[in-house]
Amino acid sequence: MKKNKYLLLFSSLGVAALLLAAAMDENLLRDWRRIQSEGRNEEGPIKVQLRQIVNPRLRSSDRCVSCHVTMGPGEQSVTGSKILTAHKKVVHDPAEYGCTICHGGQGLATEKADAHGDVHFWPTPMIPVQYAYAGCGTCHAPLHVPNRDTYRAAVGVFERLDCLACHRVDNRGGTIRPGGGGMEGPDLSRAGITGYDKDWYPKHLRKSEEAASGPWKASFAPVKPAELDQLAVYLATCVAAPKLVEAKSVFFASGCLGCHKVSGTGGDEGPELTLAGEKDPGQLNFSAVSGKETVSNWMAEHFRSPGSVVAGSQMPPIEITGGDVDLLTLYALSLRRRDVPGSYLPKDRLRAMRMGEREFASDGATIFGAFCAGCHGQEGKGRHAAGMAAFPAIASPDFQSLVSDDFLKETIRKGRPGRRMPGWDKDGGLKGEEIDQVVAHLRRLAGIASPPAGAAPLRVSASAAAGERFYAASCSGCHGRKGEGGEGPALNNKVLLSQATDGYLVETISRGRAGTAMRGFSEPSVAHRTYTRPEIESIVAFVRSWEGKK
Repeated sequence: MKKNKYLLLFSSLGVAALLLAAAMDENLLRDWRRIQSEGRNEEGPIKVQLRQIVNPRLRSSDRCVSCHVTMGPGEQSVTGSKILTAHKKVVHDPAEYGCTICHGGQGLATEKADAHGDVHFWPTPMIPVQYAYAGCGTCHAPLHVPNRDTYRAAVGVFERLDCLACHRVDNRGGTIRPGGGGMEGPDLSRAGITGYDKDWYPKHLRKSEEAASGPWKASFAPVKPAELDQLAVYLATCVAAPKLVEAKSVFFASGCLGCHKVSGTGGDEGPELTLAGEKDPGQLNFSAVSGKETVSNWMAEHFRSPGSVVAGSQMPPIEITGGDVDLLTLYALSLRRRDVPGSYLPKDRLRAMRMGEREFASDGATIFGAFCAGCHGQEGKGRHAAGMAAFPAIASPDFQSLVSDDFLKETIRKGRPGRRMPGWDKDGGLKGEEIDQVVAHLRRLAGIASPPAGAAPLRVSASAAAGERFYAASCSGCHGRKGEGGEGPALNNKVLLSQATDGYLVETISRGRAGTAMRGFSEPSVAHRTYTRPEIESIVAFVRSWEGKK
């Protein structure tokens, strides 16, 4: 009996101690209490209490301001520890929008690890600080973004012409300089959304000519027409999210839309990427990923070596290195969506969703980079990837000199059945004028304005029977016994046979196809026999015999 009393006593004391410890932890030792206890405003210490931002229209409730006090409404003057530093100036007021709509994480949590989402089974962790601009993709869709090289050249022109002497862009520039240089001109950070005076150049030029001294004379000089075009490209992309726009420009140079759809535009071979930024880290395999098990690390490694991260992946490695991998990761993290009321729906998203405006620029280089470069290379020189059939060099002068514009356009429209080349005349594909731009870009890459007339006749008159023997001996190993394709493309293909002239087929067999395993059969080789022109024409006659039989 006495032992039971002691047991009850010690148990009660233990429970009381646990309750006391829990009460102290909850009311005295929490990080947010310690942080707030260091906070001061003009009236003295701030009140230590749970704080939150609730926005019913955005369906968000964030207690992040219990630590980041200066992000809350009316508390921007609070000073104290580093974590109480006020948010840098941004377009959207954090005190109205809250934190998680842009940064992710768990808004109702009050512990750091929980709030940042760095815990098991929380599907939407906070976006890493180096990729913070990815949060803009939750609501926004920057429009008409050019490819990487075009965008960086445009940025370079804006800076080289010293436009920052007078204009602020993303918290840079627009300060008066010693010696009469610079002045406070209009802020251009959101020129791509709000618009700007398209007649600015003649007005600037007139003011410069009229000025005797001062910033108009010291900081402005005539601009070349080509540079004016580049400035227009840059200003169209000024949406107060420079890193996101640059990351998007890298995406549009990497060929990802050739296989993946984003917001209904792109290919069908790979997974849709519209919500790629919302990947659940608990559902990813990190066995081949070094470093922390985060979505951003998984994405970066996947871009470098798709097959090692996703078993059986047919995605070729992307032709980018270093900082561009980080930028592509940022863009992938930005692919997220949040349904917001009409009053919060940004203009760019509205124009993309309801007016069908493109997120990529309309020039051929950007369209080719976004849809074609992943397979054919950024310069159209073809690509080789381990375990995959070679992708041909479609910008090689040899190929471009043999084909007409109509051949190229029809190939882009209908694709190559039996190969990875899809037809782009479809929902989510390319418009007619966009296909025209791609063809013009290929001509520029090859340095051929228009192909010369072929020397071969439109129809060969040779023996298909002889050609069948030659085909079986030298062609069937790659193209299939019945032209069904293998390592080489399917030649028993209605799209190919309806568009390719006999001259094109004869010259391709004679010269080979740059960027692939196809070598010229009119040239001496120790690997295969050499064919004469009549023999090659007989092979073409045999291939033509498949027309209408498939």
